[in-house]
Amino acid sequence: MTQTLLSELTTNAVGGPADRLVEASTREEITTVVQEADASRTPLLIVGGGSNLVVDDAGFAGTVLRITSRGITVDDDSAACAGAVVTVEAGHPWDEVVQHTLSRGLTGLEALSGIPGSTGATPVQNVGAYGADVSQTISRVTTWDREAGRVKSFAAADLGFGYRDSLLKRTTVNGSPRYVVLAVSFQLALGELGAPLAYAELARALGRAPGERAPAVDVRREVLRLRAGKGMVLDPADRDTFSSGSFFTNPVVDAAAAGTLPDDAPRYPAGGDGLVKLSAAWLIDRAGFPKGFGLPGTPGEDLAGGRASLSTKHTLAVTNRGGAGASDLLAVARAVRDGVSERFGIELHSESLLINCAL
Repeated sequence: MTQTLLSELTTNAVGGPADRLVEASTREEITTVVQEADASRTPLLIVGGGSNLVVDDAGFAGTVLRITSRGITVDDDSAACAGAVVTVEAGHPWDEVVQHTLSRGLTGLEALSGIPGSTGATPVQNVGAYGADVSQTISRVTTWDREAGRVKSFAAADLGFGYRDSLLKRTTVNGSPRYVVLAVSFQLALGELGAPLAYAELARALGRAPGERAPAVDVRREVLRLRAGKGMVLDPADRDTFSSGSFFTNPVVDAAAAGTLPDDAPRYPAGGDGLVKLSAAWLIDRAGFPKGFGLPGTPGEDLAGGRASLSTKHTLAVTNRGGAGASDLLAVARAVRDGVSERFGIELHSESLLINCAL
């Protein structure tokens, strides 16, 4: 029997063979596969768009469920002034959702344009970019609760959203979630203008000040342009985009830890208790890991033989330059993590899900 390589299903093109790959295109098919795996006590890995996974070169000894469900439903019963509730099946490609909602005159997702992957993954990671995240618009998430053996629906307030975090993520182990997302509902506004601009770089690109608003279609255009410039839009012709996006999250630390950094280190408020969010990209660069670190001719070329490197466009992405395995990507990421810790005493944590492997 020919085994599927998980490198064929991930945007970083790494990952060994899957013992068994099953695709499910409806909620019923998804829950059936999950119940069968659980009944036989078979390890289960959920894959959607494969944009946030680093899978070990040895592969996955169990069932890999690839969710391919599609569908966008707009609840037109909502009052026009309140916008609409948009319900999306878990396997639907995320950027298609953003594009579709804007075509219907609905705003709220425009700053999240160009993010790869499927919709079902967005609430797990509380996916965000350019000052927005999905928790700002999610109204409900429908899941299959594997422990209770039934469908369970969560209101947004019940999901404990945090920075790149949620209850769904905290109850996932090695890519195997307690709650398998079946569909996500968003409450979106009706209108031409997008949400207030919360990210200075995006505001500048639009000729606005932070807090001002711009047409949502213009926001999408500029976000796509900015993301492409950082190698964060997958391009099959550009190896510099073969990554799992931002490999590390921006560290959230207390004021004392932030105070040990140089004055020019970016700092952002991170909620109560005086917590501060730092820029992982700034820390990586200032710790001596520039764009392209790991390529031939750089100090890191021996880590992975040039097969993996930091992106030449953005230091947060660890890219597969061709022929890399998970061990190569992890070697580069490990060097960066250790270097930042040694230089600044700040620990970087993986945003990518590491399956059967570790930093």
